[in-house]
Amino acid sequence: MLIYVNSITNRLRYTLDLLIKDLVGIDYELTSEVDVFSFFTGPKFNYSKQAFGEELFFYATDLLFEKKIHKQDIAVFEWNDTKVFFATHPKYILPFDPFAASFYMVSRYEEYLPFNADKFSRFDAPESLAFQKGFLGKPIVNIYAKILKKIFTENFADLKFRERKYTFISTIDIDNAWAYKEKGLVRTCGALLRSLSAFDFDTFFERVSVLLGNKKDPYDTYDKLSELSNKYNLKSIYFFLLGDYAENDKNVSISKKRFQALIKSIADYSEVGIHPSFESNQKPERLLLEQSRLAKTVNRDITKSRQHFLKLSFPSTYRNLLAVDIKDDYTMGFSAEVGFRAGICSPFYFYDLERETETHLLIHPFAVMDATLRYYMKIEPPEVMSYVGPLIKEVKAVNGTFIALWHNESISGRKPWEGWQDVYEDVLKAAH
Repeated sequence: MLIYVNSITNRLRYTLDLLIKDLVGIDYELTSEVDVFSFFTGPKFNYSKQAFGEELFFYATDLLFEKKIHKQDIAVFEWNDTKVFFATHPKYILPFDPFAASFYMVSRYEEYLPFNADKFSRFDAPESLAFQKGFLGKPIVNIYAKILKKIFTENFADLKFRERKYTFISTIDIDNAWAYKEKGLVRTCGALLRSLSAFDFDTFFERVSVLLGNKKDPYDTYDKLSELSNKYNLKSIYFFLLGDYAENDKNVSISKKRFQALIKSIADYSEVGIHPSFESNQKPERLLLEQSRLAKTVNRDITKSRQHFLKLSFPSTYRNLLAVDIKDDYTMGFSAEVGFRAGICSPFYFYDLERETETHLLIHPFAVMDATLRYYMKIEPPEVMSYVGPLIKEVKAVNGTFIALWHNESISGRKPWEGWQDVYEDVLKAAH
C-alpha cells in the first residue's frame, strides 16, 4: 500500500509500522510526491490535511508531525459505539485521526506531562484519559486497526492481510517465595514475636509447624501452578524479585540454596525474567546486579523483566532496561484498575518521546492483576470473572494477546487470600 504524507517523521513511521504493518497486517511505502501518489494504481491512501480528489483520505492532525511534548486539547466522543479522539471533520471517511490517537496512547504521551502521582510516585489509572473518559476496558488501538482493515477491505478487494491469532500468556510474580521458610533467624524471630503480641496464635503455630517440617509452606504453590500450566497448555513466565532486603523488597535472599534450587527448577519448564526491585528505581546500578544474580542462577541471559510494584517512570525506567539489554518488558498495566493502560492488547516497541526515536524494547501490556482485584478494587472471588471475562472477550475480538499477572501466594488460600484458590483457574479456563 502506498501512503501519501506531507512530511515523514519518526513518530509517523513508528505509528504506521504498528497500525498498518503489525496490526492491520500489510506492508506499506511512503511518498511525499504528489505525482508519484496520483499515478500509482494500486492500493493507496492520503494522510495529510488536503485531499487531491476522490482518493481514500484520512485527515492528519498535527501530533505525528510535531517534535515537542505539550498538553493536547483532546475531546473524546462516541462514534459507531467506539470512543474516539483527535477529532477531524464529519465529512471525512473517519471523523477522527486514528493514527494520532494510537500514537498518543502507545507512546504514553500523557505520562510525560505533569500529573498527580500516587503514594509510590506512579502514574495511576485515575490520571489517565482512558479512565476519565471510560474506555480503559477497551483495547482501542486494536479496535482502530480493525476499523482501518474494514475500510481497506471495502476499498481494495484484492488486498491481502497477514492474519493475527489470539494468544494468552500467564505471568507469575514471585515477590515472596515462601511465607515462612528461608527468612533468616532475625526476621523469623521478629515475626513470631509480632504474632504473639497481636495474639495471632494461628499464624504463630502455622509458622512453627512449617519451620519444623510438619506442614507445607502456604506460599509453596509451585506444583499447583505447574499442574495448571500443563492442564491448559499454557505459556507461563515467572518474574523473580532478587533485590536486597528493604521496606518494599522482602523476598528471600538469593544466597539461600533452597531459593536457588526453586528458581532453577522453574526455569527448567518455564521462561523466567527479572522483577527489578523497588529500590532499583532510585539506584539503577542495582538493576544490573539483580539481573546478574538471576542469570548466574539459571545459567542463561536474562532479557525479560517486570518492575516490582509496577514502578514505571517515563522514559527513565525503560532507558535503564535498555542499558542492561532487556528486550521484553511486562510492566505496562495499572495497579489500581484492570484494563489497557496503553490502549492496546498487542506487543509494541517503546518509543522514547524525549529522544523522538523508536527503541528495540518490546512492551507486552497486561490486562489484569490479582492484587488489583483484591486490594484496590476490593472484588470478591465470585465477582472476579464479571470483570475479567469482558476483558478477555475484548482481546479475542481483535485477535490480541491477553496477559494476566498473578502471584504464587494468591492461590494459597492463606489470609488475605481466603477464597481465591480457584480464581486463577477460572481465569485460565476463560482465557486459554
